[in-house]
Amino acid sequence: MSHKHLALLRTIFQDPPPANVHWREVESLLNHLGATIEPSHGARFKVSLNKISDFLHHPHHSSDCSRDLIKQLREFLAHAGVSPSAYEADKGE
Repeated sequence: MSHKHLALLRTIFQDPPPANVHWREVESLLNHLGATIEPSHGARFKVSLNKISDFLHHPHHSSDCSRDLIKQLREFLAHAGVSPSAYEADKGE
């Protein structure tokens, strides 16, 4: 995993959730992790990773993700078995 993706993953899992994460960065991270991203109805996207699926909303009026979207993304990644500590452990080996 690149330094940029790992930094973004750490940012997503920090508390309180940040409000300055760009959608294109999230999309890049999800693609890097091997997720499939399929357009759904309107601004919704179906994201599937490690047999876990969820619908994420693309931001409408800016490219920044809302805190609620970051919380939803964090929960989705956690259910899919993705966390900063998992990737940092792999890096150490």
